Amino acid sequence: MNLLVLSPSLDIRFFAVVLLVIGLFSPVQAEITSLDSGNIDDVLNNAGVAIVNFYADWCRFSQMLHPIFEESSNIVREEFPETKQVVFARVDCDQHSDIAQRYRISKYPTLKLFRNGMMMKREYRGQRSVAAIADFIRQQQVDPVKEINSMEEIKTLDRSKRNVIAYFEKRDSENYHAFSKVANILRDDCTFLAAFGAVSEAERFSGDNVIYKPMGESAPDMVYLGSLSNFDLTYAWTQDKCVPLVREITFENGEELTEEGIPFLILFHVKEDTESLEKFQHEVARQLISEKGSINFLHADCEKFRHPLLHIQKTPADCPVIAIDSFRHMYVYPDFKDLNIPGKLRQFVLDLHSGKLHREFHHGPDPTDSTPGQEETGGELASSPPESSFQKLAPSETRYTILSRDRDEL
Repeated sequence: MNLLVLSPSLDIRFFAVVLLVIGLFSPVQAEITSLDSGNIDDVLNNAGVAIVNFYADWCRFSQMLHPIFEESSNIVREEFPETKQVVFARVDCDQHSDIAQRYRISKYPTLKLFRNGMMMKREYRGQRSVAAIADFIRQQQVDPVKEINSMEEIKTLDRSKRNVIAYFEKRDSENYHAFSKVANILRDDCTFLAAFGAVSEAERFSGDNVIYKPMGESAPDMVYLGSLSNFDLTYAWTQDKCVPLVREITFENGEELTEEGIPFLILFHVKEDTESLEKFQHEVARQLISEKGSINFLHADCEKFRHPLLHIQKTPADCPVIAIDSFRHMYVYPDFKDLNIPGKLRQFVLDLHSGKLHREFHHGPDPTDSTPGQEETGGELASSPPESSFQKLAPSETRYTILSRDRDEL
């Protein structure tokens, strides 16, 4: 029998080749951090950016996402090797239901974004592909603060956007670090700009400062008067300016707004009709500020949202139109011209919460609301309110496993 005898040198080279081949064809181990109640705060607080996959093993969409999420992590790790710069993490929601409740997880899988431990309002809702998730993280690494190199640039600002402009003596300062952190969190809501040194000198007569330029050429500037080094104060002031009380609903953010789970009070208006929008914003602020958190105040382009209008037997020609969508039914505010009647818009919202709007659609006006001299019908009047239109924008069962959540009949 012939035996193959390898020399020591050949032996070493042979095994080196074998190891190389194994290395080339073995998948790289993904660096996904599993979170639990013991490590979640420490991991997230020390991560510049963290994307967290909230999943359940039995969910088929979660199963499909796992290899994609892991490969995205590998690609991002190569581009951003600093371990705390970007963190990919996951939470098994069956094993850690307390964490799922803490972050109000209502569907699997849910990909939430965190910055320095703070959960961002907008989660990842894009395509579930390696390229799309990796690109999303790349975008999060782009500095949201644009440097101003000449004060002439201020004259050419896009006043259709909300602009926050800061003037600093130097970039390496506590004031700028706090401002940069705020800008990263609110990057989707405002445009952030900053000038430094000699460029900003004329605007720093009393020290570093920040101003807010609202939308509109004639809108006056607002100056931040708090401590710039105090992140909490700076963030609260900036958020108040960048996130309006009345938000615009679009097809891009409709899923996000619907998932908040509270009814919509919507003004449908022609895009160019800013006067009606300003009236609506004024009355919402005057009558309904105490209802914030129980209803979403929105405005919509009545051309783009023609279908919901048809749902309530209106057309763009009828705009401006105010309506409530409770996610079960839609109710129309009687007359936009009555908007400035003290308390009328507020009563419309309160009637939703009390069930009166729903009751009157099924049974006619409450007896106490009958017009004097009006005959009693003695039976059910008729009517069935139009079904919700915006509920169709909610997360789809073709992409998520939706956790059941009961809604009141409104």
